[in-house]
Amino acid sequence: MQMERSIRSALISVFYKDGLEPIVRRLHELGVALYSTGGTQSFIEKLDIPCTPVEQVTGYPSILGGRVKTLHPGVFGGILARRDLPEDMEQAEQYSIPMLDLVIVDLYPFEETVKQTDDEKTIIEKIDIGGVSLIRAAGKNHKDVCIIASRHQYGELLEVLDRGNGVTTLEERRRFAAVAFAECAHYDVAIAAWFNRDDNSDYSQWSFNNKYPLRYGENPHQKAAFYGNIDALFNKLNGKELSYNNLVDVDAACQIVSEFTNPVFAVIKHTNVCGIAERSTIGEAWEAALAGDPESAFGGVLATNMPVDVATAKKINELFFEILIAPAYDEDALEVLRTKKNRILLQQKGAFYPTKEYKRVLNGILVQSADDKSFNEWTDAGARPCTSEEKEDLLFANIVCKHLKSNAIAIVKGRQLIGKGCGQTSRVDALRHALDKAKQSGFTTQGAVMASDAFFPFNDCVIMAHDAGITAVIQPGGSVRDADSVAYCREHDMAMVMTQLRHFKH
Repeated sequence: MQMERSIRSALISVFYKDGLEPIVRRLHELGVALYSTGGTQSFIEKLDIPCTPVEQVTGYPSILGGRVKTLHPGVFGGILARRDLPEDMEQAEQYSIPMLDLVIVDLYPFEETVKQTDDEKTIIEKIDIGGVSLIRAAGKNHKDVCIIASRHQYGELLEVLDRGNGVTTLEERRRFAAVAFAECAHYDVAIAAWFNRDDNSDYSQWSFNNKYPLRYGENPHQKAAFYGNIDALFNKLNGKELSYNNLVDVDAACQIVSEFTNPVFAVIKHTNVCGIAERSTIGEAWEAALAGDPESAFGGVLATNMPVDVATAKKINELFFEILIAPAYDEDALEVLRTKKNRILLQQKGAFYPTKEYKRVLNGILVQSADDKSFNEWTDAGARPCTSEEKEDLLFANIVCKHLKSNAIAIVKGRQLIGKGCGQTSRVDALRHALDKAKQSGFTTQGAVMASDAFFPFNDCVIMAHDAGITAVIQPGGSVRDADSVAYCREHDMAMVMTQLRHFKH
């Protein structure tokens, strides 16, 4: 059943006028009677197209500083009247209510205003009342009325007008109504989030109005999409479209790099950092990061907090990698890196500091604040205080370990990750893996330091670390058998720092 409806009249009242002119002209060509308000009315009249002010329908001017313009039975009756219900049509005729077959209304820019100012009065005035009401009314009565709630739909509306010569089908109107209700829902979520900015509500809602379809999910048989605004974070300078797995690794890369101010380079593989180093120059940082695990770096995601120069670009270009993230690139560096057309080059617009983390669990969502705390305590619990070199390395190792999947161990020497164990089911297995990786990459662990994301249940890890030549350890502490690990360190001249801050990551 087509349920076709001819558009004979339209109400147009929008905040954004860009792209509106072709719509207005096409409606005029089709002989559609136009009704409008305020700035939109002036816009239409400047096109030399006749337009009836809504005030002539309502009998009231715009009042209360523009807060009340269209909230009137004369307007809503023309939208909500059911054309196939005689009682509705009789009442509309009784009260001289004109039918409205098309409603083009957008909403005040609430989210944009919140980004631009903290002034509460200004923000409150951008909470749309009439627009939302008009959109919901037209969406509810989509059987008879066509609703356009965003300027992003103007192109599709023009196609519909041209294809049907001013006649719409039920399927088209239902599709427009679905978008309209989604626009309202997103708008309401943004307002609720602003009122709940102190996070003291029992309700939690999220809404994203940017959908990026992805080729597939983690695996080819899984469907996927990204909801968010990736363009707000990056300029893509080269390469293919980002995949699901790319986005997950990019997120991990940006988070760990944001922890540092000195030149640092990180290599990410399956969300874990497999190589990272801090040096005085970006080129040195790259070489040290790659040396940490050159085998795992193949096909990885690379990230740095410094501009990429041509000398470093030439070194990086020798490796096959998926993505490189940097705050800037020299032009000659881009020429080198763009030699591979599918290689993704991202220019990060600013440091990325998420404040919350979300995870689907069972039939709900877990929400937690981000693990963005630095430890408040530095307790030397071992045989001696740390040397200055050990302290530097322990601080570096603790940050790295925080970004590895639990159970995690990071072994660092000279602000370079030389061995790591992550995602292991026991802490001692994580340490074994870290020691094996260091050996595999040709490093000696003599004089290195070790970080653990959580406490040592037993003293086996400090024993293994000492046997490998590790001289200092950093860990949260909190085990009922902390004393065993402390005693071993004191007996074997090992430094041990307890932070009282765990960094589990699952």
